[in-house]
Amino acid sequence: MLKERRMVAEQVAAALFEAEAAIDAALTKTANLAGAMPAMRRQAGASALIGQDALEHASQALMALAEARRSIVETHKELSIVQGQIGLGAITMNGAGGMKPPPQAVHAERARMRGLRIAS
Repeated sequence: MLKERRMVAEQVAAALFEAEAAIDAALTKTANLAGAMPAMRRQAGASALIGQDALEHASQALMALAEARRSIVETHKELSIVQGQIGLGAITMNGAGGMKPPPQAVHAERARMRGLRIAS
């Protein structure tokens, strides 16, 4: 039974890591787009009014992706709890990003992040 739980947990972990990577990639590409638009406007010698709506929409998309990232991080935290509940707490699941940070580093980062809020 433990073997089956571990196999299922590894499949869920792989899907989670893939989702995290996809959101990070989308964030990066959207940020690149938002950064490129004003530079290209200046390069073209166009008025600051040109493309303003497009820039605002790209910025809104960026904020939506940041919220999606927050949600996937919360999903990751909850799945870590589930991992312990099914008796796999001592097992480290590795993602595409490499090894999982040690628990003390995770706790320190959570404490540091508690006071931060998304600016709107």
